[in-house]
Amino acid sequence: MKTFFPLLMAAGFWFVTHNGLASGLMRARLVAGLGANGFRIFYSILSVVALVLLARASGAADPVPLWTAPAWLRLLLALIMLPAFLFFAAGLLRNPTGIGGEGLVGQQIRGIQRITRHPMLWSFALWALVHVLGNGDLASVIFFGTFAISAFIGMPSIDRKLAARDPEAAARLQAATSILPFGAIMAGRNRLVLAEIGWLAPALAVIGWAAMLHFHARFFGVPALLPF
Repeated sequence: MKTFFPLLMAAGFWFVTHNGLASGLMRARLVAGLGANGFRIFYSILSVVALVLLARASGAADPVPLWTAPAWLRLLLALIMLPAFLFFAAGLLRNPTGIGGEGLVGQQIRGIQRITRHPMLWSFALWALVHVLGNGDLASVIFFGTFAISAFIGMPSIDRKLAARDPEAAARLQAATSILPFGAIMAGRNRLVLAEIGWLAPALAVIGWAAMLHFHARFFGVPALLPF
């Protein structure tokens, strides 16, 4: 179990980087000292370092199986990855400069933002949860769970930053959208307009999803699907 101490430390460093430096008073102080571009460079470097540390520590951890995902569950998880790819592609095409909703204030709410105002973070959350359930070992729970928790914490954190920067625009955005996918639509505060999503994001999602199913074993050593 000693091999999990570096993984836990790396997970803590990731949280400090993404849910500490990226918000609140510390962020404001760093931006004031480094400038906006300087902070982005500093934050990007720390993010890469944190990701490398997490990956290396996870790979070095002892195998501790917790459960075995049956073939039917792995099939279900593989299907869940399709909306994860769609959230990623649609979010990237709609809002290439902000991972959550930071680039949306002042823009018209369209497409994927009618479903959720944080499509990118939902793509990471779904990806992480799929791998926690599918892998079923302690290292994966810590490694992928770190990304899932970070994504879920990041959604309200981005909302707070938007509200602090432009309260009126943020209030309009939050009134017409939701964190939970389809939440605003089910509440009658918005409507689903598939035509606004277009064809490119779904096409990229399907291509990425199919490539993942085909090459997963080659790249990661484990097939995405098991035979029934």
